[in-house]
Amino acid sequence: MSTWKSSLAAACLLVSSYGCAATEVQVTVHGDRPGAVIHRDIYGQFAEMLGRGIYDGIWVGENSSIPNIHGYRKDVVDALKEIKVPVVRWPGGCFADQYDWRDGIGPRDKRPARPNASWGGEERNQFGTNEFMDFAELIGAKAYLSINVGTGSPREMSQWIEYITATGQTTLAQERRANGRDKPWKLDYVGIGNEMWGCGGSMRPEFYADAYRRYATFVPKPIERIASGANADDVAWTDKVMAIAGKQIDAISLHNYTIPTGDWAHKGSSTQFDEAQWMSVLQGALRMDGLIARHSAVMDKYDPAKRVALAVDEWGNWEDQEGSDALYQQNSLRDAISAAITLDIFHAHADRVRMANIAQMVNVLQAMILTDKSKMVLTPTYYVFDLYKVFQDATSLPVSVQGPVYRYGNASVPGVHATAGRDAAGVVHVALVNLDPHRADTVRVQLAGIKGVHVQGKVLTAPAMNSINTFDQPHVVEPKAFDGAGLADGVLTVALPSKSVVVLDIR
Repeated sequence: MSTWKSSLAAACLLVSSYGCAATEVQVTVHGDRPGAVIHRDIYGQFAEMLGRGIYDGIWVGENSSIPNIHGYRKDVVDALKEIKVPVVRWPGGCFADQYDWRDGIGPRDKRPARPNASWGGEERNQFGTNEFMDFAELIGAKAYLSINVGTGSPREMSQWIEYITATGQTTLAQERRANGRDKPWKLDYVGIGNEMWGCGGSMRPEFYADAYRRYATFVPKPIERIASGANADDVAWTDKVMAIAGKQIDAISLHNYTIPTGDWAHKGSSTQFDEAQWMSVLQGALRMDGLIARHSAVMDKYDPAKRVALAVDEWGNWEDQEGSDALYQQNSLRDAISAAITLDIFHAHADRVRMANIAQMVNVLQAMILTDKSKMVLTPTYYVFDLYKVFQDATSLPVSVQGPVYRYGNASVPGVHATAGRDAAGVVHVALVNLDPHRADTVRVQLAGIKGVHVQGKVLTAPAMNSINTFDQPHVVEPKAFDGAGLADGVLTVALPSKSVVVLDIR
């Protein structure tokens, strides 16, 4: 039996419980045409002051019966370290443009309670600047502050930055020391406002661009300044802001969410969905490619050297809230597949996309982790970030894919999506994503300019499109060793199960 036929048989065996109608897909990895470095910050996270994203999710306090490290949940800290979280954005989101940083410093029992105008309830400010900066340091991540432009001022921003970074004997440096932190923290990024076209202030792009220039003047180097960018396909916003303020911008943001139904009032369940909504989410994830291309084209007019990064600092699937906790939703295999597709797209645009922050890290939207009091579970999306961490700071390698499409009704998407990169040690990593929930594929990967003799990998899949991990059954969707790949004569043959993500290391 030929190599590809034996692999096809293996694919059928791997997915025998779902039936087998395997096809062949041709992929070429162009190791002879290396691209831009895949910046590790593409794997960034976002933690907003809402729901149980911070409280119970990250912070339980030093006196909690839940095992903690100075108040931070140990299980969550360990899990985030495992996926090498590179950067965390905080305190919002919409919350940022109502936040007074002074509310969150000093003795916790003396901090004020404020209404959370964005997400309801009250914010008691037990998690503030010291807690966030220490948390970022604890998990080894860069700190990305979202600055209050909507209700704040450049003076407030300047003083906040001084409190965090001052090295001398200024009043704010001494105040930081009195609050328990002697040496300054390293602050890597400041986002000057959030969604200034909406919850950040309902501004016109011209007005915001002038406000940005004013704020940016008072951000000291080497802190990088991120402008509040567009909502999805609003390229006119990007054009105006780049035209007016581009020379003072280090990165400009882009926000885009996938809504399964396309209806913000009734977004669709995170677990009870049919194949039509499986397809709609995959189409939504693939839409990211066109969004980045269109915004990049506008940026190229003002910045052909690509000095200014595109920071996709809010992205992910927004599904119907479950229960009373703000924006809490479960996380299924569908979320994992769409996350892998989106990360592939970021890799393909690594020359311009140099940071991204999935929304959000714990207990909110497309989270890495869900908690319930002392219980914790890792989500399918977490495991994609775990599998893909090998791409952090790897050199992107162009990939071409030829194969059948996956169709449902009148909708269609590519059957297989792929990405590749070469790390600093010379190991080539290839990720293959099968979007079809029914059909297995044999994938023949031509390795142009790549010499390898050994391949190993892992696979992420599950019995059903809506398979989830729960506190009682936490291992339904998790990576397993993958033995469906063979390497001979510069060709990698892979038995790719339906609805799966496979990441291979070629040495």
